Order: sequence, then C-alpha cells, then structure tokens
Amino acid sequence: MIQNRGTSNGHFRWGILGTGLIAGIQTKDLIANGFTVQAVGSRTPEASLAFSAKFNIPTAHDSYEALVADPEVDVIYVATPHTFHHAHALLALNAGKHVLVEKPFTVNAREAREVVDLAKATGLVALEAMWSRFLPHMIRLREILQEGTIGEVRKIIASHNQNASQDPSHRLNDHALGGGALLDLGIYPVSFAFDIFGPPEVIRASSSLTPAGVDRQTAAIFEYSKGQQAIIDCSLDSTGTNSATVIGTTGWIDIESTWYNATTFTVFATDKGVLERFYRPVKGRGMQFQAAELERLILAGGSAAATILPPDETVAVMLAMDSIRRQIGLRYEADTAPSNSG
Repeated sequence: MIQNRGTSNGHFRWGILGTGLIAGIQTKDLIANGFTVQAVGSRTPEASLAFSAKFNIPTAHDSYEALVADPEVDVIYVATPHTFHHAHALLALNAGKHVLVEKPFTVNAREAREVVDLAKATGLVALEAMWSRFLPHMIRLREILQEGTIGEVRKIIASHNQNASQDPSHRLNDHALGGGALLDLGIYPVSFAFDIFGPPEVIRASSSLTPAGVDRQTAAIFEYSKGQQAIIDCSLDSTGTNSATVIGTTGWIDIESTWYNATTFTVFATDKGVLERFYRPVKGRGMQFQAAELERLILAGGSAAATILPPDETVAVMLAMDSIRRQIGLRYEADTAPSNSG
C-alpha cells in the first residue's frame, strides 16, 4: 500500500537552483513538510535575495556556481528553463551534489544519458522531478493494475491541454528555451504511458507548429508488441478536460481532472459498475513526494534503488520525445550540440 508520506526529518539540506514560479512551488511544499531548504542560487543577487526573504531561506547565492559549491547543501533542485537542465544538473553533480531535475529532465535523450551516466559514475542520485508519478493516487492506481482488477490493460488515453500565455517572449513560446507543448505539457502523458506500458514499439505523431517554430499542439499514438495502445495529446493554446482513462479487458479507470494532480479516480467493472473510488488529499501541490523519494534513494544507496522512476526510464522517455520531435519537425539547438560525456 501507499508508503511515501511526502515528509522529511530534515537531515538533507536542499539548495534551490533557479527562482521562477516552479521553484517557489517546490520550495513551499518542501518547507511545509519538514524538509530543510538551506540555500538558493540565481544569476542575479536581487532575485536570490528576494527568493530567500520570501521563504526565509538562510543563504542566498548570486550565482549557480556558488550554490553548488556551498558545503552546507546536499541536494540541488534544478528549476531553470528546459534548455539549461543538462548544464545545471552536470554542474551540481560535478560539485558532489545529488540532483532533483525539473521535468522534462533535459531537452533530448543524449543530454539525459550524460546526466544519468555522471550520477552513476559519481555515486550520486539524479531523479527527474516528474512529480505526478509519486502522488498517492498514482501509487494506488499501480497497485490496482498489478492486482488485475480491470483485467489485461489494453489502452490508455491521456491529455494535457492548457491555454497558456500567448506572449511571444514567454518560455513556452520561445524556441531558444525549448518552448512548445510537447516538452512542457506532453511530457506528462508520455511519462504516464511509460509508467503503465513501458517503451513503445512504434510511435506515430502529428503536430501543428506556431510561427515561432514550436509545437502548438501535438498528438501521438504509442503502439506496443502485445497490441496495446497509448493515445496522448497536448496543446499550449487551448484548454481541455485534462482527464485520463485506463482501459482493461474487464473494466476501466477514469482519472478525473486534472489527472496529473492529486485527484480522484474511479474503478469500474464492465459487469459490476463502480468497484472503488479513490481520493487522498495532499498538502500543497504535492511536490514533496518526489523530494521524499530522492531522500529515500540517497539513504538506500543511490539511483539503482529507484523503482517508480528509474534513471534509465527517464532516458527512454526522452528517446520517445526525440522520436516525436523528429516526426513533427521540431529541432532545438541542443540536438546538434557536441556531447559533453567525453
């Protein structure tokens, strides 16, 4: 049954790399659940000082380099835009710090593999901050599927559609920052498909791009060796129900909006109606659960102990994202950058 309580004894000291919106949400959830947030780092002293004052963080660094070099910090949460995740994760790992890297883990699979390999080589933990994987309703959903309650799982359908800012300078619309629906929003249903079925045999994708050259909306079908399908879609300029369905041979599970947040799901049997209705409220947004998992992995001896989201699966997810981007004609500068692994 569900064991991750999303709390900490405060032993590990966290550093926050980046001071944007998501960094603030993660920090709030950390502090509210007993985690020790020791320091924050930004490119500018003004942003770092403002963030530290807002959350009562002891130390404010005026550079990312100073943050990762802080001997009072054990773990770095990387919360910068997508295109910087790779460099900042490597920066932290090379400084001897464990890393929780905001999703998407990197821009492409090559970058993801470099981060994962460095973590393995240094004996450190690198965990993707795909926070929805660690929420109580997702833990319970996996238990139900493993128990065979809805028979053989045949199909999943998952959407993530938002009416985001149309400002061309917003990171979602900025090609140079890894903008587009897929990396920011589509990562959720893609990761969900991997969670249920693993890597697909075939990916078929379609998209439409904005004038700035990022994907406005993308849809994909994942096909598997035993005939299963995952149907996923995302968009950045139109809002949908953001629900998900898992369909089996003897029943199905409806996950209510928004399915990637702490929410309710209902289990139906084809011939018996409702079997279970699950909801467990969480404190804050629920990002403390991924932080608790990272601390558990440190205590367990490293990333090899990861079961909910192993590092190699994070790389495989990025491989699938790369395949989708190739099909829809979406390339970023990082796709042609030289490797840093050698």
